Amino acid sequence: MDVIKEREKFENDFSCTESAILRFYGVDGYDVYNCSIPFWWKGKRYIFGRVERRSEWMRSWVRLFEESGKDEWSLVPDSMIWQLEDPFVSKIHNQLVLGGTHVKVKSEQLDTYYGYFYKGTDINDLYYFTTGPDYMKDIRLIELADSKIGVFSRPRNDEIMKIYGCESMVGFTIIDSLDDLTEDVIENAPYVEGLFGPGEWGGCNQAYLLESGKIGVIGHISYIHQVEGHDVSSYMNMSFVLNPKTREVEDYKIIATRKSYPEGPAKRPNLIDCAFTSGIIMRSDGMVDLYSGIGDCQEGRVVIPYPFNEFGAIIER
Repeated sequence: MDVIKEREKFENDFSCTESAILRFYGVDGYDVYNCSIPFWWKGKRYIFGRVERRSEWMRSWVRLFEESGKDEWSLVPDSMIWQLEDPFVSKIHNQLVLGGTHVKVKSEQLDTYYGYFYKGTDINDLYYFTTGPDYMKDIRLIELADSKIGVFSRPRNDEIMKIYGCESMVGFTIIDSLDDLTEDVIENAPYVEGLFGPGEWGGCNQAYLLESGKIGVIGHISYIHQVEGHDVSSYMNMSFVLNPKTREVEDYKIIATRKSYPEGPAKRPNLIDCAFTSGIIMRSDGMVDLYSGIGDCQEGRVVIPYPFNEFGAIIER
């Protein structure tokens, strides 16, 4: 995909019937962004959000919020404080799985980061069970039609740049149970090729089992470009469909950009074009709510057409 041309075409054609900035209560003085998708658990609707002061970096927490109105979320009192960034959730074998990025700092500088994973049936008492590889974000899980588990990885390193020309790849592998989710399994997941061009990077943010047996992926694609002589990191929301048996990619496309959401601030000048995807939620009218962090300081929602229409409905777990 020629991302520049596809972006231009998308933004020229895009029209929006509804969009919003989410409001979060109970964390005055902090931004909430790069959230999980909203999800139901034990009869209540929740969202995990990354909580951080606007002026700080690499000092985030993940907190649990309960829906308290349209596009309104209130902090769950006395809920766990997770030292993570960019939370995500999956429902695997009747358990809730929470993941996020743990950042390790040394002498006030970034040392490394890796994914932490927790599971359980009590949202207030989830158990840690594994850690992902060093320097890897955007590891995602999906329960497949045969109850096995699809695992998406996102390695990003100099070797990938040398071989493929892009900054990162997406990997995919299948395991039998959560007990099999190890650093080595994630690290060695075979690559899904052809997603990113020279200098681009991206990953899977949420995966959905479709009636066709294929996987609907909601992710992000990113690149750096110049705005008024300064480097800006552009993050866009994208989707594709993956055949879990062949790793064949179909219907790869942009589904939203920063311009698709309401105007708002950015944490830093180089993040004015940042829309870091959370995922989609089906609506009763056949459209979907697409959620995304924007500007690394807010969470947005925009209504778009269901992106996997030719591949069947989402199978809810």
